[in-house]
Amino acid sequence: MYERRQLVFLVLSGLFLGTLAMLNILGVTRFIDLSFQLPGTSLTIPMPLAVGVLPYPITFLCTDFISELYGRHRANQVVWMGLGLNLWVMLVLWIGGALPGFEPVDQPQSGVFFEVRRLAFSAVTASMIAYLAAKFVDVQVFHFWKRLTNGRHLWLRNNGSTLVSQLVDTTSVILITHFLANGIPIDNAEPLWPQLLTFIAAGYTFKLTVALLDTGPFYLGAKHLGRYLRIHPVHGTRSTT
Repeated sequence: MYERRQLVFLVLSGLFLGTLAMLNILGVTRFIDLSFQLPGTSLTIPMPLAVGVLPYPITFLCTDFISELYGRHRANQVVWMGLGLNLWVMLVLWIGGALPGFEPVDQPQSGVFFEVRRLAFSAVTASMIAYLAAKFVDVQVFHFWKRLTNGRHLWLRNNGSTLVSQLVDTTSVILITHFLANGIPIDNAEPLWPQLLTFIAAGYTFKLTVALLDTGPFYLGAKHLGRYLRIHPVHGTRSTT
């Protein structure tokens, strides 16, 4: 049973950390346009999303599983490990750019690597600040609702913790990326704040939609994993049988 619990924890934390590394490298290297027109109207809803946002909701699902099955302490450990991974990514990118290469002498920082490096630095710097705030909010709100409801209403703590933390994360990332690194594609001919709010609203809407859709899988996953691991996921206690 110990091996089962360790294996599931390894899978969840590995998926979390691997996704985190991927999204930090992809970051704001490309923005996609998911704008859509409301049926029966001429109104178009803008939905500009950074590629790095696409896999991000899975990290919140992983921390919710870890919080539910293993407790707040283990979830916080994974959060800190994620911070260390961010620092490791930045160190490797810095070393890779500092060492001599085969670029032209007159363009020592030209090429795909340096473009990705520049964008990744801005994305990682922004996400590290937002990441710590959002992830700790996610874990704390999750356990706040768990205590308040005496372990009942799993859907409430799953969605409540994720939606609050992702609002913190989305707002922080957009504002930090713009004001610190100028990494948001802003039209200087248009007012600034409406554009920033559009990016925040688009990112948060995407995360909100995914968070609502993952309620079912979270319920089923927590139930079956709890049985598989002989952990009661509602009260966070382990079965003695």
